[in-house]
Amino acid sequence: MKRFAAIIVLLMFVVQIVGCSNQATVKVINEEKQIENKTKSTEIEKEEVWASKYTAPLTGLHVDNEVKERIIGVMVNNHPKARPQSGLIEADMVYEILAEGMITRFVAFYQSKAPKVVGPVRSIRPYYIDLINGFDGLIVHAGASEAAYAILQRDNLPDLDEIKNSGPAFWRVDFRKMPHNLYTSIDKIRTFAEKKGYRSEGYIPTIPFLKEDEIVTGTPAKEINIEYYSKYIVGYQYDETKKQYNRYINGQPHTDLETEEQLTAKNLLVIRAEHKILDNEGRRSINLYGPGKGYLFQNGAMKEITWERKDGVIRAYVDGKEQGLLPGQTWTIVVQNSTPVSYQ
Repeated sequence: MKRFAAIIVLLMFVVQIVGCSNQATVKVINEEKQIENKTKSTEIEKEEVWASKYTAPLTGLHVDNEVKERIIGVMVNNHPKARPQSGLIEADMVYEILAEGMITRFVAFYQSKAPKVVGPVRSIRPYYIDLINGFDGLIVHAGASEAAYAILQRDNLPDLDEIKNSGPAFWRVDFRKMPHNLYTSIDKIRTFAEKKGYRSEGYIPTIPFLKEDEIVTGTPAKEINIEYYSKYIVGYQYDETKKQYNRYINGQPHTDLETEEQLTAKNLLVIRAEHKILDNEGRRSINLYGPGKGYLFQNGAMKEITWERKDGVIRAYVDGKEQGLLPGQTWTIVVQNSTPVSYQ
């Protein structure tokens, strides 16, 4: 009987030890899981911080790596026979400015993206050169007016001209006729610029950006019309879902040839500038320094602004305070003082 009682006591002791051991094991496992979860959480936080560490200087959008490349300014054709264009959709910034007559051309600025097809590329004028030079940019074009060539030569500017010095950086397509069929790529431009000994890095302007979800106030402006002349009306319609303006020409969507997607703008700056006709060919001088009046459209709202070019960039001000841009692509539309601009 005593022997049986001893066995019972021994069994109870073993069970207690096993139970304690299991509890200890569970405790250790739980602690390990807590450490593991904490480590994962820390790693996620680090990833989030890393993802937001860099932003593209001209768009304010998050990018994986620091953007230090020299800015490239490309002259893009906007003749009806040159539409739809390629690569405007991937530009960091786009300026639309009158050339001769009532035809506009685009200066497309590239830094954070490198589209494989950009164009059609067209010739350059002095005020386009001045604009690109303000960004310390590589100047990409195909031909120039006499005055423009004189400036490029006199100031020894970093230009890549399909006609005179950089032919291999361009190509022509057979589905369009000259002069509306010349194209390039950003990689080709950078490669050829290196061969010519141009700097790969340059001055990068400082541009203030708002937070992506920041509320923008102003007069409601969901639809915008800019009437350069009766046969060329630029329109923008606000997309409430994507919070951006979709671009139209004469009521038709203005699209990208490569992606077939409609061109858009997160920020739309319309500025009035003094234009002067210089000769019988209709060549102009345009004051791109300001100050002047204009409109800033963001998130379906409009602010009347004054504009002035500082540190190479055309900037918008309200009561003397510079207005921040929403992260994304910015279009600056330069019009004459008399150009009708309407919104609702």
